[in-house]
Amino acid sequence: MSDWVDGTLSDAINSLDAGVSVNAEDRPHGSGEIGVLKTSALSGGNFHPEQNKAVLPTERNLVAEPVLADSILVSRMNTPALVGESCYLDAAHPTLFLPDRLWQLKPKDRDAVNMRWLSFVLQSSGYRNHIEIHATGTSGSMKNLPKARLLDLPVSYPPAHEQRFIAKVLDALDTTIRQTEAIIEKLKQVKQGLLHDLLTRGIDANGELRPPQSEAPELYKASALGWIPKKWAPRALGTLAEVSGGVTLGRSISGPGVVELPYLRVANVQDGYLDLDEIKTVQVLSSEVARYKLEPGDVLMNEGGDFDKLGRGVIWSGELETCLHQNHVFRVRCSRADLDPRYLATYSASRFGKSYFVQASKQTTNLASINSTQLKAFPLMLPPPEEQRAIVEKLAGLDLRVESEARTKQKLLAQKSGLMDDLLTGRVRVTPLLESAAA
Repeated sequence: MSDWVDGTLSDAINSLDAGVSVNAEDRPHGSGEIGVLKTSALSGGNFHPEQNKAVLPTERNLVAEPVLADSILVSRMNTPALVGESCYLDAAHPTLFLPDRLWQLKPKDRDAVNMRWLSFVLQSSGYRNHIEIHATGTSGSMKNLPKARLLDLPVSYPPAHEQRFIAKVLDALDTTIRQTEAIIEKLKQVKQGLLHDLLTRGIDANGELRPPQSEAPELYKASALGWIPKKWAPRALGTLAEVSGGVTLGRSISGPGVVELPYLRVANVQDGYLDLDEIKTVQVLSSEVARYKLEPGDVLMNEGGDFDKLGRGVIWSGELETCLHQNHVFRVRCSRADLDPRYLATYSASRFGKSYFVQASKQTTNLASINSTQLKAFPLMLPPPEEQRAIVEKLAGLDLRVESEARTKQKLLAQKSGLMDDLLTGRVRVTPLLESAAA
């Protein structure tokens, strides 16, 4: 590595230029308007130009720093996890401007430093460690990155031609990651479209979607929930399942017959999955265990939370031998003969479920909550049991594809992290590849 030069970021960067704070509407700018970026425009090393606010016409003359091509943006003020977040821009965005919380890095000599290569340096683990050490601020929710500390970042500079080649290698991997993300997003969109069709048309005896009501009205009947297949019935959840609240926390109990057991709280019941990384325990009487104990197949629904998470169904599969649930997590135990718990979880996650929970809930600015009476009144479009199973299995195939692509993405991210560590430190040289390309 005798041809590599050790230095700091200040050796390559001429200035860190921030924008200014201006008054703007909280919506993306439209035609003929200009926008000021939100800090959320920088995420995961990527640039999201739609994350901007439309600058008021009276403030247009105040904006100061347009988004330039072949540049790097850095968040100088953000949460502890996001301060120092950066991204590379290959093209200019003349209608977008920086706020005072973002810097734009401008090089001293573009022939000597490849900005795309440098952007990978600002995504490396060494960079992240540097930010965690030098970000300042007493607030636990907001940190500042001093300009001098960023410019002090240690950097090992390869020759310019090697910088370009390293950037090409990592760029190719980034492209594959973005393509995988696009596949995942497309599969999710396909699932949402299929979910709507399955919950309004169902599956016929041949395993195919029924034709829509407009094409085959003889297959449908009118109901309080709209047109539904003739074999389906509108039913309230409370007539098909037992809805139960859980153990109340904070009670003071002692003496013989008291046991301490794990329980699920709202934080464990996430948006369509269970987060079991942190399980807390609660003391209950041994005589209460049967009342609050979860059984495989129970559907868990949060009493309250964000609108998107309210009422979403997650199935307990017996991940722990004995586990209870708290009073803010409803346990729905289905009648296996009439209602498949997987169908209930699927239905509650659909737009039909979300619409009901939002309308029936008690709402504040960003949160909503439902009670057991409202949950028992939850209206379902109920197919025969065998059709419920067919619907769930149809969707399961798409879920498996999403999970497979998600695993591929995680492998690619791990590969990128290892490759960055090797290439950006010079532990692995690209010189042999350069010589081969030249030959």
